[in-house]
Amino acid sequence: MHGVPRYDDSVFINCPFTEDYRDLLRALVFAVLDCGFVPRSALEKSESGETRIEKLYRIIGQCRYGIHDISATELDSANHLPRFNMPLELGIFLGATKFGSKKHRSKSFLVLDRERYRYQRFCSDLGGHDPKAHDGKQENAIRSVRNWLTSERPEPSVPGGRAIWNRFGKFTSDLPVICDAKQVEPDALEFHDLTTVIEIWLLDNPR
Repeated sequence: MHGVPRYDDSVFINCPFTEDYRDLLRALVFAVLDCGFVPRSALEKSESGETRIEKLYRIIGQCRYGIHDISATELDSANHLPRFNMPLELGIFLGATKFGSKKHRSKSFLVLDRERYRYQRFCSDLGGHDPKAHDGKQENAIRSVRNWLTSERPEPSVPGGRAIWNRFGKFTSDLPVICDAKQVEPDALEFHDLTTVIEIWLLDNPR
């Protein structure tokens, strides 16, 4: 990423960074880029001396949009505790929309979960925000992201959810070749590597 992307183009992705979520993260990043936006993440490189929470404040402050997947509620096998990072980051984003400057009060966000109303059993204060269900499926996540982003900023050239899903399938098939050319492993892509290989593919496969 060269410089800080435009605020109105930036989409903060708040999701699990676990191996079992890797495929869904790739789908989210691809959908954001194919819709003409810029994905941002806590996986980005930190500024010098920056703590993790300061990094989150900075990135969220630079993003008008946010995607928040709160589906990871299982207990950690080692500590027998749930992961609270996703609800925390959603809370920071929500706080910015309520207590931030005029610019930040215009923020918009999409909440994702495995089931549409499951949040009522563990995060009932979200009532009224209507989380979208992906059921752990990449196609559902892509469709939800596409529909939300195009409702926020209509763009006639952006195809429908099924078309983006088909494009993602082609990208996934082409990924080993792109990675081989860049001498990186498809299963070990860092966030910046992932955005780079998707951008390369999109240049070669315009809408």
